[in-house]
Formats: sequence, structure tokens, C-alpha cells
Amino acid sequence: MNFKTIDDLDVSGKIVLLRADLNVPVADGSVTDATRIKRLKPTIDKLKKENAKTVVLSHFGRPKGEANPNYSLEFLTGTLERQWETKIGFADECLGDVARNACQKMENG
Repeated sequence: MNFKTIDDLDVSGKIVLLRADLNVPVADGSVTDATRIKRLKPTIDKLKKENAKTVVLSHFGRPKGEANPNYSLEFLTGTLERQWETKIGFADECLGDVARNACQKMENG
């Protein structure tokens, strides 16, 4: 099979949905092992360089049923900004107007 990679795509000005495993170990609200975050940096850098609007989708823990603020990834924004050396926004929802508006406000790169 001939699978396309990020190098085969023109992502400039396009919204790229990047599914990431950011279910990182945390103690007292701080990340104790940022390995998963660090491993994504080359991909983030590539998408940034290619002027994509990168939307990272992930989860934290294993919530069941209704949304639970204890499983929000919002606390990671500072860590992601430091590790990826880029501005990070956060949307409270992954569907509907909240997500759509967050994507529309993004700048290329």
C-alpha cells in the first residue's frame, strides 16, 4: 500500500485535526512525565512551518457519561506552550459552535 504522510500533503491554511495521546501522568495538577508531549513536537513544528491551523484532539483519563471538569485538558495548555514553543488555545467543546468558532479564530501556523 502507498500511504500518504504529512510530507505529501498541502496543509497551508487548512485545518488539520491531529489526534494525540495526551493522557499524561499528573500529580498535584502538574505533568510528571512529558514524554508523550515532547514526541509530538516534530509534528507540531512541521504543521506550524507549513502554515496549517492545527487542532489537537485528545482525552484525559477514562470519563464515563456526562462531561466531568476533572477530566478537562485545559490544565495542559501552559505545558504544551512551553514544550511546543507555540501559542495554545483551548475549546471547552469538541463539537458545534464552540469548536467551530475556536477554529475560525485560529491563525495559520
